[in-house]
Order: sequence, then C-alpha cells, then structure tokens
Amino acid sequence: MRWRRFLPILIAGLVLSVGIACAQLATRQSATPEPQPSIAVESSPSVAAAAELPAETEAIAASVSGGLFNPPRGDVRFVVFSDLNSSYGSTDYDPDVDKVVTLLPFWQPDMVLCSGDMVAGQDISLSPDQLNAMWSAFDQHVAAPLRQAKLPYGFTLGNHDASSAQGVGGAFLFQQERDVAAQFWLDPAHDPGVEFVDRTDYPFYFTFKFNDIFFISWDGSSNIIPPDKLAWVEQALASPEAQQAKMRILLGHLPLYAITVGRDEPGEVMQNADQLRAMLEKYNVHTHISGHDHGYFPAHRGTLQLLHTGILGSGPRPLLNSDLPPWKAVTVIDVMLDSPNLSTYTTYEMQTLQPIDHAQLPRFITGHNGITIRRDLKWEDLTAAEKAQCEQQIGKERCTA
Repeated sequence: MRWRRFLPILIAGLVLSVGIACAQLATRQSATPEPQPSIAVESSPSVAAAAELPAETEAIAASVSGGLFNPPRGDVRFVVFSDLNSSYGSTDYDPDVDKVVTLLPFWQPDMVLCSGDMVAGQDISLSPDQLNAMWSAFDQHVAAPLRQAKLPYGFTLGNHDASSAQGVGGAFLFQQERDVAAQFWLDPAHDPGVEFVDRTDYPFYFTFKFNDIFFISWDGSSNIIPPDKLAWVEQALASPEAQQAKMRILLGHLPLYAITVGRDEPGEVMQNADQLRAMLEKYNVHTHISGHDHGYFPAHRGTLQLLHTGILGSGPRPLLNSDLPPWKAVTVIDVMLDSPNLSTYTTYEMQTLQPIDHAQLPRFITGHNGITIRRDLKWEDLTAAEKAQCEQQIGKERCTA
C-alpha cells in the first residue's frame, strides 16, 4: 500500500523537525543576554560559575537570598568602591570593606578602582605615628590582599587621605598627611601594580593604562585644581597614549556636581565644574569616577558619564530629590570596548548584596551647581513638569548641558 512506502519518509521528517527545534531551544537558552545601555540588571540573580572559590567567599555568596548575582562579563571588568574610612584616626574598617575584598574572587575583576578616602585623616592633631598606623591598617585590609591576588589597584587620593586644602598663605593645611601618604605610595613594597604612563607627581597626579583604557588620577582632595596642574591634565589627555585609547576614565575624589544631603555646598564639589566638564568632553573622557558625597548615583551631564560611587565606610548619605534611605554600595563595571555605550554598571547594596534597581533612583538630581541626569535618560526624556521643577530650583542655565 502507498502509505507503507511513505512511512519511513514521514518518520525521518518528524525526527529531523524535532532535532532542529531542540537545537534552536538550546541556542536560545545558552545565549548571553546583551547588557542594556540603561544599566538594567536581570531580575533573577544567579550564582557565579567560578573555579574553586575560597571558603569565606563561597559562604558570603551563598548567604545572599537567591544567590549572589554575577552580571554578563565585558571585555574588561572593574570593581569600584570609595570612602572606606571610619572616624578620625581609626585603624579599623567597617565589615563591609572586608566583605568586598573577600568577594573579589567571585567577581574576578581585571582591576580594582577606588575614588579616595582610604584612611581616616584630615585632623591636624594626628601624629605621624597615628598616620602611619592608619596606612598600615589600610594595607592590611585592602592593599596587601590585592597585591597577593595580583590585582592592579587604580586610585585617587581623598580629603581624608591627603587633603590639598590650603591656608591663607597658600601652604597646605595638611602637609604632614600629604607627606605620609606620599611616603606610603612611593614605597616599592606598596606598588599598586598598574602600568604607569606618567608618575612624575605620583600619587597626587598620575596616568596609567589598562587594555586600551587610559586613566588619569587628579588630586580632587579639595575643590581646586591649580592652573599648572590643570595644564598637566589637559596635556595628558591630549597625549597620543590617551587619544589612541578606546576609553578614557578620570578618577577624582570630589564630584563635579552635588548629589547628596549635607554635601550640597560649594566647597564639597569641584570649583568651576562646567569648565572642567567642558575640558573633559573636549578630549572625549568617557567617565568621571568620584567619591566624597557618600551616595551612589549613576549619572551624566552633557556627554560625560558621572559615576558617584557611594561608600563602604561610615556615614552613607541620602540622595537629594529622593526619599530612598541611604545605603552602602559597591559597583562592578563591565566594559565592552567595541560597544557605543562602552560600560554597564551592576551595583550592590551592601546590606543585602542585591543589585540596586536603577529605575528606583531619582531620574535627575538638582544640586546647587547643576543638574545630573540618571545615565539611562536624557534631558529630552524629562517631562515638562520635571524640567520646570529643575529650572525653578536652580535656574535654566544649570539645568542644561
């Protein structure tokens, strides 16, 4: 009968169809999701598929509800934190500092970045022995573990490390603290492991590079960059090493624009922020990473990305224009060198180690010296009411790029 002749063909066709469907399903399930420009993270965290992790790292990761989320990895990964210090003169650190250092094998960064305030200085009553003891404690808790793990450490100095505040005669008010900080970092035993480009005035002003990314660290430990140093910054950014890189990142402690309660004052942000931003934009600096405000806010103004890194030490502050409680945070930056957006952030709230939902953050913040807009939005995305609110609070000029 005819159906008997066609039966083998029919069975083969069914087998082939099922095989194709299974292959397509496997492809969809194994595909890595594309990181979104809006810095969104996936809603269901997953435990990292890493090699053997230290027992203490596994214990912290396993303690997170649903497992500690590990984002899709970019070409380069940084772990970024800031403001590690406790009270003046302290030689101890909050547990969150040790927790982040312990979790580094989970995230497996290529480099660790810090935007300042590694110790608890800025007190003229502190003796040289006390200052040295603070830096020794920092080395024990942070720097030495990074060296042992062969993790490069890119940093900038904060006001509690080596404040550049000056007195009436132009002398540094905290010269002793600056001397001790320089002595610590110039010691070959404390080499941060970065590939320096220019370290003439290290550790206050220096440049380094990593995998097609050019870094510049300026002394934002007070709100003024002196004219001669500003000329050095511009020369460094105009250099072939900087301009041939695929990405340029600036590390500086004080932010350009205020974002938190208690830091919304002229002395707490960089002076002439708009002019500094224009210079950075001129040389296509992608991101300014700052600390000091003790609040996490991923923002931009104009074409310059502004990563306000939050805090690991004592004293988190609430964001302006927000009812959110203050929190401590650490950020994982994944860089895709051939992507137009270059970077995505995954930021963890330290109490729960859950990723922060960026959509819950303010859409914009109006500090006294200008607006910063959440990095997934543009001025054009704000509503007419939001634009009017900004202009009413700080004036039209400070609300636009």
